[in-house]
Amino acid sequence: MSSTPSTPAAPLTIAEEIDALADPDFMTSLARGLAVLRAFADSRKPQTIAQISQQTGIPRAAVRRCLHTLRQLGYVDAELNNFSLRPKVLTLGYSYLSSTPLTAAAQPCLNGVSKALGESSSLAVLEEDQVLYVARAATSRVMSVSLSAGSRLPAYCSSLGRVLLAHLPPDELEAYLAHTTLTPKTERTVTDPATLREILAQVRRDGYAVNNEELELGLRSIAVPVRGASGKVLAALNVGAHAARVTPERMVEEFLPVLRQGAQELAMLLP
Repeated sequence: MSSTPSTPAAPLTIAEEIDALADPDFMTSLARGLAVLRAFADSRKPQTIAQISQQTGIPRAAVRRCLHTLRQLGYVDAELNNFSLRPKVLTLGYSYLSSTPLTAAAQPCLNGVSKALGESSSLAVLEEDQVLYVARAATSRVMSVSLSAGSRLPAYCSSLGRVLLAHLPPDELEAYLAHTTLTPKTERTVTDPATLREILAQVRRDGYAVNNEELELGLRSIAVPVRGASGKVLAALNVGAHAARVTPERMVEEFLPVLRQGAQELAMLLP
């Protein structure tokens, strides 16, 4: 599907977003420290003060103080001017994974879906305009990157993300489209906001989303919403497979009923 790339306003840096929060009770130093921690998320290599400063927009002096504090607390290690995370940082995420009903109930469900279909399945939520994986059952590697709990992907071009975006309130969806650059990941990626709106409206009507090689060539996936007791969509459940092995039609005919059953089982366990 051909489309014209969108040109939304340039997104704010993390530092600009922090500075824009005019709240007398807001702790800028804490926000900067968390931003520095997150700067390690997309890199498997140690980071320098200059690299983190460039990525976040936080001044180098402030980055240095954050890293010094995090190192003193045991969350960061350093060799010369190269900084890396220490295992202690896992305790921050584990508190969420171990205490949230969604994640506690998810793994047996994902294991059952993957066993029934012979493909990898995932559960994700929408977090700051991205898909955040909270649980996964992998039978094979279908993407060039390794996915696990904590991994993030763009929402606009993933089946999980489109299910979650489709169920946002209209004003929140418009805000998302206004500040998100729809960057093409493959030649199939939809990058026109109007076309994406139509797709999301169809996803909402159908109750599922199929991604046909828009995120990565050779990857197809299908996702469904997971609702809580109130009917609100809390997460999305999907299955991904190699495009050479599974057609979009087969995903709808064979995968969709299994996914919907899994979503219903999860919904019964959620508040």
